[in-house]
Amino acid sequence: MLRRPRRNRASKVLRSMVRENFVTTDDLIYPMFVMDGENKKEEIKSLPGNFRFSQDRIIEEIGECIDLGLKSFMIFPAVEESLKDSHASYSYSPENFYLQIASELKSVFPSICLISDVAMDPYSSDGHDGIVEDGKILNDESLEILGKMSLAQAEAGFDLIGPSDMMDGRVQYIREILDRNGYTTTGIMSYTAKYASAFYGPFRDALNSAPKFGDKKSYQMDPSNQRDAMIEADLDTMEGADFLMVKPAVHYLDIIHLLKSNYPLPIAGYHVSGECAMLMAAIEKGYIDGEKAIPETLLSLKRAGCDVIITYLAKGYAKSLNH
Repeated sequence: MLRRPRRNRASKVLRSMVRENFVTTDDLIYPMFVMDGENKKEEIKSLPGNFRFSQDRIIEEIGECIDLGLKSFMIFPAVEESLKDSHASYSYSPENFYLQIASELKSVFPSICLISDVAMDPYSSDGHDGIVEDGKILNDESLEILGKMSLAQAEAGFDLIGPSDMMDGRVQYIREILDRNGYTTTGIMSYTAKYASAFYGPFRDALNSAPKFGDKKSYQMDPSNQRDAMIEADLDTMEGADFLMVKPAVHYLDIIHLLKSNYPLPIAGYHVSGECAMLMAAIEKGYIDGEKAIPETLLSLKRAGCDVIITYLAKGYAKSLNH
């Protein structure tokens, strides 16, 4: 036999020499949950090891993460029901604790990359990502609110704006508002291919943001479809997105690879709450070895084409790299 592939697998050194993909802390974005108040840290039951933090506690937590080598953070607000209304007006209020936390984080840690969430559902009394009228989600009318929210987030210091709403045309609408107001260097990480997935449950628990009626299938994508992802990516690219995101990630590796192969923009994969929770549960039960399974899972995302990986396992993985 002239060709024996096993020769390059014969030792640890040889395997490391020919290894094609690596996941480092540079590749990771850590999604975190924030809440109003002081000295609060509440564990999310359906997502063990992840918490809702008040402003003082998230500063402490991010400091620990920076010491581990993490540099990029995506934060989401857990908003009290009393602050919600049908037009999500609290989302761009100067009193919004989420905006205040972002401003403080950038003041304390100016070198981090801080990524926002732009959608109405955390602030909406209907729990949907757009304005609801007669049971329907209004697209164009919702853009005005998303634009106000995005501008308020840019003013608070977010480096990347993350529209997760899946309303048509929102990337261009946001880009034009940011540019008109002088935020030409504030980027957009668009939730390009966000599927109507069963794997968002723990996230909705964390924010208490489940829709009050119906579902999100009229705006999030059908899990059956690939071509829709190309249409969305074409539009987001033309409209000025700086990153294209696929969500969920592990169950949509084909979509990640499809976008990576066809678009010049960096690709983000969101390893969502349900995907992480399943892995955590199997590790806790002893069904799989977490020290091996977590790196393999993250490598699968990198190998499929992710330039960056958003995962609730970021801190634990960073700790493993430091040991």
